[in-house]
Amino acid sequence: MKTDATVHPGVFVEGNIKSPTFQAYQILHWGFFIAPLLAGIDKFFNRMTDWSMYLWSPLGKIFGTPGNFMRIVGAIEIIAAFIVLFKPKIGAPIVAAWLAGIIVNLLLAWSYFDIALRDFGLFLAALALFRLAMVFDHKHADTPAA
Repeated sequence: MKTDATVHPGVFVEGNIKSPTFQAYQILHWGFFIAPLLAGIDKFFNRMTDWSMYLWSPLGKIFGTPGNFMRIVGAIEIIAAFIVLFKPKIGAPIVAAWLAGIIVNLLLAWSYFDIALRDFGLFLAALALFRLAMVFDHKHADTPAA
């Protein structure tokens, strides 16, 4: 018996709570809101860690001090978190690019390779969120009326 596995235009993956694909999307969607938000806020308080220790020293001098640089980074991360929250189709590639920049920074600093590897995993997860957002981040009004 042959089944038709062709994807048809206008047919979306079911976006209900029981769908494993939708659940994966929600996990990544909320995760990439919460993690950048908390990391961004902590750039102002340094409670989790001293973030400037991960900074390639020439970058730290761009805005005067590493602390100033990290506060700007924190503000960008907070903004990115809210873009992910409200429009993950746009926010996910922004976060992926941001993570790629962090990876390059860690490699230029020639240390923290373990964190660079972890951030590579997060980079891949942000790309996965982007792909899932292509299905789930749409307006239901776009579907044809019955």
